[in-house]
Amino acid sequence: MRAILRHFKGDSVLWGVVTLLATFSFLPVFSASTNLSYVVGVGTPTGYLLKHLMIVIFGFILMFLVHKIPYAYFKGISILLLPIVFLLLIYTASQGTVIAGANASRWIRIPIIGLSFQTSTLAFVSLMAYVAYYLSKYQNNQQSFLRSLLLLWLPIFVFVGLILPSNFSTAALLFLMAFVLAFLGQHPLRYLGAILLSGLVGLTIFILLAKAFPDAIPNRVDTWISRIENFSSGGDTAGNYQIERAKIAIASGGLFGVGAGKSVMKNFLPQSSSDFIYAIIIEEYGLFGGCLLLFLYLILLFRIVVVTHKTTDSFGKLLAIGMGLPIVFQAFINIAVALQLLPVTGQTLPLISSGGTSAWMTCIALGIILSVSVNLQQPKNTSNPLAALSEVE
Repeated sequence: MRAILRHFKGDSVLWGVVTLLATFSFLPVFSASTNLSYVVGVGTPTGYLLKHLMIVIFGFILMFLVHKIPYAYFKGISILLLPIVFLLLIYTASQGTVIAGANASRWIRIPIIGLSFQTSTLAFVSLMAYVAYYLSKYQNNQQSFLRSLLLLWLPIFVFVGLILPSNFSTAALLFLMAFVLAFLGQHPLRYLGAILLSGLVGLTIFILLAKAFPDAIPNRVDTWISRIENFSSGGDTAGNYQIERAKIAIASGGLFGVGAGKSVMKNFLPQSSSDFIYAIIIEEYGLFGGCLLLFLYLILLFRIVVVTHKTTDSFGKLLAIGMGLPIVFQAFINIAVALQLLPVTGQTLPLISSGGTSAWMTCIALGIILSVSVNLQQPKNTSNPLAALSEVE
């Protein structure tokens, strides 16, 4: 066992928390999958469990491989990925997939292996790595607003703009995390104020154009508005069907829950294994289980901050916080939606909800954080030809 564990470098607490979250995920995913099996009539609980197992195993393989890469190489990797992800986002947006009259162009189908790939998840990882690189490179240099607009904010606005019509919550989260990272990277406050104002103006124009010309660009503006209205009303309306069932599940859990696999509301929650899995967790494991899960995410955040604090290199600091904050923030958003503190967003619970590419991108992001924690005191190997990627200027 020691010989195996020797290959797992980096922050041991971070490895432990991620392993605990991933291991625990099998219980609620297996329980909630009965909704799809017996109510919807798709697949079997065992089949969903095996699928989740394969996703978790492959995710950990990705995390292990990525954490072996010196984090400085992600400077060059992020630059190489930007045009690739840009083309993937354009292809995804151009598919014109429409469900119930709304834009649903979020995935591309990989015919060889028969899987769907959500390109926005790859955009998240690659863009945050690029923002960390740019900020670390120009942190101590006087830069003009035009230069930062072209080299930093233009890629952010392009990526956000391509994701926005089909997935507002992911686009908003991507912009917010890039904005927060720029603030932490000491980007001039006057530039940040102008960018924030520009973003709000751009969003307003998009919404007005979408309402004025609904058939010009498939979008989900009506869905966004209805979700906000349903959240504001707080009543037991048709639009509040999911949140009302989630509240019943939470109320039924009590202090210690009804027991593993004994949830009743999983049969009435359409997204019980993904968006509203936290409500099922509280129903089955009670307030104690829900608070324990929240505590694990807080430990995850704490260890990310520790890694960031220990890193002496500005790129390493920004890379670790840029990869870690979106994971924890997404978890808090998912929990807040289940508790009716936020409108329904469609954000899954990282490392817990069933999924595919989103889980893998989360593992890659965690692998990058672990890479930062591994390579803190390691000297550069200039004889390695890959070292050129870490010296991009």
